[in-house]
Amino acid sequence: QVQLVESGGGLVQAGGSLTLSCAASGSMFSFNAMGWFRQAPGIQRELVATISMINSGGRTNYIDSVKGRFTISRDNAKNTVYLKMNSLKPEDTAVYYCNAGTLYINGNYSPSTYWGQGTQVTVSS
Repeated sequence: QVQLVESGGGLVQAGGSLTLSCAASGSMFSFNAMGWFRQAPGIQRELVATISMINSGGRTNYIDSVKGRFTISRDNAKNTVYLKMNSLKPEDTAVYYCNAGTLYINGNYSPSTYWGQGTQVTVSS
């Protein structure tokens, strides 16, 4: 069993910043990466960023729409993953979820069935 708890969401004006946190506990040894997803109303949940948890560098990947604005990072000692979001846009508005999963060498991420409860991010124009 894995427990994931997100925090840090809120309401922010366009151009502002937020940092999301995801605290993980339980049997994390089955997974080698973590990812942040988001889901806006009426839209399929999409993968935003991933980070490897098993190497010193922490290989990261991002979708094009957040590259240069979002930064995923980790603190292995705290079993916590962060998503720093800068220059936020109204289209970033969504519920953000973290997930423990598998990152393959080709960069593809396979999510597990373990999800946090989500944290709402709302960006006003």
